Amino acid sequence: MQNLNSANTTRQNQATNILVVDDSRVTQELLVALLAAQEYQVKIAGNGKRALEIIQKSPPPDLVLLDINLPDIDGYEVCRRVKESSLTSEIPVIFVTAESTQDAEAYGLQLGAADYITKPISPAITLLRVRNQILLKQNTRELGRAAHYDVLTEIPNRILFQDRLKLALASSHRSGRRIALLFIDIDNFKMLNDTLGHHMGDLLLQHVARRLEASVREGDTVARLGGDEFVIVLEDLSIQSEAAATQTELIANKILATLNEPYQLNTHHYHSTPSIGATICCGHELSIDDLLKQADIAMYQSKASGRNRLSFFDPQMQANISARVILHAELCRALENNEFVLYYQTQVYQQKTTGAEALIRWQHPNLGLVSPEYFMHVAEETGLILAIGEWVLKAACAQLKSWSKSPDTQALQLAVNISAHQFHQAGFVEQVLETIKYHGIDPEKLELELTESSVLNNINSSIIKMNKLRDIGVHFSMDDFGTGYSSLSNLKKLPFDQVKIDKSFIHDLSTNSDDAAIVHTIIAMTHNMGMKVIAEGVETEDQRKFLERSDCCLFQGYLFSKPAPIEQFKLLP
Repeated sequence: MQNLNSANTTRQNQATNILVVDDSRVTQELLVALLAAQEYQVKIAGNGKRALEIIQKSPPPDLVLLDINLPDIDGYEVCRRVKESSLTSEIPVIFVTAESTQDAEAYGLQLGAADYITKPISPAITLLRVRNQILLKQNTRELGRAAHYDVLTEIPNRILFQDRLKLALASSHRSGRRIALLFIDIDNFKMLNDTLGHHMGDLLLQHVARRLEASVREGDTVARLGGDEFVIVLEDLSIQSEAAATQTELIANKILATLNEPYQLNTHHYHSTPSIGATICCGHELSIDDLLKQADIAMYQSKASGRNRLSFFDPQMQANISARVILHAELCRALENNEFVLYYQTQVYQQKTTGAEALIRWQHPNLGLVSPEYFMHVAEETGLILAIGEWVLKAACAQLKSWSKSPDTQALQLAVNISAHQFHQAGFVEQVLETIKYHGIDPEKLELELTESSVLNNINSSIIKMNKLRDIGVHFSMDDFGTGYSSLSNLKKLPFDQVKIDKSFIHDLSTNSDDAAIVHTIIAMTHNMGMKVIAEGVETEDQRKFLERSDCCLFQGYLFSKPAPIEQFKLLP
């Protein structure tokens, strides 16, 4: 270990350049011999003018050992000029001089000198002080790099990215040439972390960073914002917006191609894709935050469109995002203010009401009665569907309790739609059981409607949940049958009591022979498996008669009633 540390120190010293400024040949030779013995690279200047010439050249020295009494410009003036220049102010200066008064030392330190050594020098103390300044500068440099560069990928981090984007915008403002901002997100990155571990995820990010740097032009900036998010600033694009968009697209397509190439992650051969969002601007049209927001929105548009593609920001995207944010806030308020209501659409068997489906509506304070088509997609995206679904379940069970108190309605069943998010949340079964117990209803009167797609994500878990609730009497109906992954094998596995034929097949029964054949097959297949079948969307007598001839006698649709609030819900006959 000692040999290794010594070797590292030697390499560091060999990379360190020290400038000795002194007009005494004796002092020059003494310091050169002392420093060279430690493997430092040493240059000599015999006067202040020559010293400034060397300091202002590239690369500048890492440290200056400076005498005060020089033949032309004194050491104080040299130090002052070094410290006042932004290009050289970070170079540490140590005065090595025969001026031993406290005033001389104080003045030198006041000018910005890092240390002050008086002649005759002590070799040991001089080397220690030189080494301390070199280490201090190295540590400062490393801290500065850590503050501006991503530790994992060694590319600029968010702070340096924002600094460079600010400079790019200023340059664009002066030249009129456009810049582009690319926002890049690695598709399914969480799956890699979850399956192969975070160390493999880190390795992928390092590979991605190297490929991004190789895909852009000199002068462009590649940075990592955090996680699996990268940004690229493309500068000096065309003055014309269309031409700038074409240039951006060419570079983005190059990035797509290179990031689609396979990765070798240790022993794993891995394939990954990116989603890229782009926005283009000129000068100070937009703030840094607005540019990031636009590129981020465009990136999510790429994900929504199937991933592994480029999308340019469109103002309509921003409008859609803003509308969703407002709608989400209004939905939260609607839950707090109890603005949701249930409407009920009757279900009929042999011209008699046997039950109903509970359908949510929103009594909006400004828009009036709003159907779920307006807001359910936002509820699904934001997770509010869980709270809304729980409200629907509780409200439906409360209605069943109310019906149970009247001889006319106590036999009615009530169907409640359950979303995939709600069904798969932890504790769903317990939530249903607790709601049934709280309201004291007969579980046989509760029917939960699930789409086939909602139970196929984890079919074994779905079967367990369904059976736990069926054991106490809760019924299950497969909603929208025929529109998703419907298959006989899935229908046989899943413990449904009933199949609901989607209204899209009912609408054209009398004119579309294909729909008629599908409906006839669904009815026959369902009966053969011992399940009930109900047709929704029945609007005409011709539809009802066809269904009855096909042995489906359970209906729901406008032919019998529109969805209505409980006050207007009527029994047939």
